[in-house]
Amino acid sequence: MNQYHKGVALVFLSALGFSLLPIFAIFAYREGANVSTLLFLRFTLASLTLFAYLGVKKRLSTVSRRQLAMMFVLGGVCYSSQASLYFSALHYISASLTGLLLYTFPLFVAFLAAIVDKEKLTGQNLLATAVAMAGLAFVLGASPTAINVTGVLLALAAALVYSVYLVLGTRVVKELSPIVTSAFVAGFAALSLLTAGTAGGTLDFALSPTAWLAVAGIVAFPTILAMLTLFRGLELIGPTRTSILSMVEPLLTFAFSALLFGDRFSALQLTGGAAVIAGATMVVLSRGKDEPQAKQ
Repeated sequence: MNQYHKGVALVFLSALGFSLLPIFAIFAYREGANVSTLLFLRFTLASLTLFAYLGVKKRLSTVSRRQLAMMFVLGGVCYSSQASLYFSALHYISASLTGLLLYTFPLFVAFLAAIVDKEKLTGQNLLATAVAMAGLAFVLGASPTAINVTGVLLALAAALVYSVYLVLGTRVVKELSPIVTSAFVAGFAALSLLTAGTAGGTLDFALSPTAWLAVAGIVAFPTILAMLTLFRGLELIGPTRTSILSMVEPLLTFAFSALLFGDRFSALQLTGGAAVIAGATMVVLSRGKDEPQAKQ
C-alpha cells in the first residue's frame, strides 16, 4: 500500500471513530451520565493520550506564553463550548441529525474567513451555501413536528462555534504542529470543564458499569483512535483531501443510528442531507485549490 492509499485508509478509520461519538454519548445518557462528566473525561484522557504520543515520538516542542494563551482560548473557551453544545443537542434530536447539522461548519468557516482573513468569497462558495441551505430546508422541513427546534439550534450553534475555533486555530497551527496544538487544546478544555463542573457541582463519577463502558468507548474510538489516525492521515494526504473524506462521518453516524436506535429519514430528508454534505464539500474544494500535493 502506497502512502496516499494509506492516508486515505487512516482518514476513513478516523471518520469511523468520530462517527461513534454521539452513539456512545446516547448510551451513556441513558445510564444517567451528564454532559459535564462525559466531556471532562473525554478531554482529560485525550490530552494525556496526545501528550504521551508526542513524548514517545519525541515531537514535543517549546511553546511561548502567547501561544499558550491562544490555545487556552481555543480549548478553554471555544472547543469546550462547542462540545457542550453538541453533546447537549443529543438530548433533543437524533445522533444522525446532530452529526449532519454539525457538518454545516465549512460554510460558516468560509464566511468567517472572508470577514476575518479577508479571503475572497467566491461564486462557488455562494453556490455551495445555497445548495446546503436548500438541503437543510428539506431535512428540517420535511417533518417539522418531529424535529425539536432547541436541538437544531444547539447543533447549529455548535457548528458556528467550531468554525470560530477553526479560523482562530489556523493562526496557531501555522506555528505549531496540529497534534501539539490539539494536545494543549484538549488539556485546556478539560481544565475549563473541571472548573465549571466543580463550581456547578455537575461532575458525577458514580456511574453505572454500562455508563463506564460507554465512556471507555468514547475514549477508545472517537478520541484515541480517531485523533491519532486523523493526524497521520493529515500528514500523508493533506487537509483538503482529509476534510472531503471526513464527510463520510455523518453518513456513518446515520447508519449506526438507524441500526441501533431505529432512526429514519424520509426520502426528501435523505436528499437534503446529501445536499448539505455536497455543499460543504464544494466549500472545502474551493478553499483547498492552492494546497500542496499530498505525499504519494
